[in-house]
Amino acid sequence: MRSRLRKGAGGGPALLLILACGVPLSAQPKDVFPGEHWERVALPEAAGYTTAGLEKVRDYVKSLNTTGLQVVAAGRVLLDHGDLSQLSYLASVRKSILAMLYGNYVQQGKIDLKKTLRELEMTDHEGLLEIERLATVEHLITARSGIYHAASNAGDNSADAPPRGSRKPGSYFLYNNWDFNAAGGAFERITGVDIYDALDKDLARPIGMEDFDLARQKKSGDMKRSMYPAYHMWLSTRDMARAGYLMLREGNWAGRQVLPRQWARRIASVVTPLTRMNPAPLRSEHFGYGYMWWVWDGPSIRPEFRRAYTARGAYGQYITVLPALDMVVAHKTAVPPERFVSWEQYLGILERLIVARCGPVCL
Repeated sequence: MRSRLRKGAGGGPALLLILACGVPLSAQPKDVFPGEHWERVALPEAAGYTTAGLEKVRDYVKSLNTTGLQVVAAGRVLLDHGDLSQLSYLASVRKSILAMLYGNYVQQGKIDLKKTLRELEMTDHEGLLEIERLATVEHLITARSGIYHAASNAGDNSADAPPRGSRKPGSYFLYNNWDFNAAGGAFERITGVDIYDALDKDLARPIGMEDFDLARQKKSGDMKRSMYPAYHMWLSTRDMARAGYLMLREGNWAGRQVLPRQWARRIASVVTPLTRMNPAPLRSEHFGYGYMWWVWDGPSIRPEFRRAYTARGAYGQYITVLPALDMVVAHKTAVPPERFVSWEQYLGILERLIVARCGPVCL
């Protein structure tokens, strides 16, 4: 037996060495899912984290304007902070949620991503250019339509848009609210289903969201600028974590495939790589773009962020999925907007969680 262990057979010390070299501690006999409420990690060390390290995370979070934080490791709550049940505005995290809602309708053949706006008879105030009408639904949900019509709400990179009609649909990425809002319009036009009804029926109920309130969901925007409103959403921090955990488990929830597995993988994969992001300053960051999800990309990505992706919203709304750590982090800063947590501050939370890992040494 000793000679076998030295050779790495049987999964003893050699297996611990492999784990220590960066293989995630995510292999479980059976994935854990929350029931009516989330289970908690009883002992951080048993989950591969140090109690002292997590206390440093807590101390840092207390210095921020964070109003809700939930960290889920291998299906159980590792750390939380604030009022996790408070419903508040998700800002642009709504876009990533819409990407999830598309999945079942695409799989069922009800939504054809290759349909053009011309075929769907979609237009906007003062019309669209002929080249713009060639944009497809897929171009909308990947922010590559080439349509730079004014959006009904602010909060994008429209100030950096090229002249209208200068980019062939599908050829150029720009984070543009017209695309995202029109993607909501296309969803409802094609399916005949209201986005919020789909959010309730296709997502909130199947994964047991604890605080979802259909009556709180409300569209808004300047309809004189564009006929497509922003489909704003209000969720609690712990329900944001459920949405993130569904993505981590590739659409599966306790044995039920709530989202098609291939769709969950697809929307969290790079469509626009880091080197093709626009405007150019985005290329100095760490993100490419998928289907309304930001995806870590580039040669300098650390092992902990491999295959990781995140939803990002103004003021400090984030859902981050870290497959290498088998982890989901949900964070929010409830409005008013004078209270916010920047991406750099939020990244400080992620970095401290990584430092708090002790891996198989704890086990």
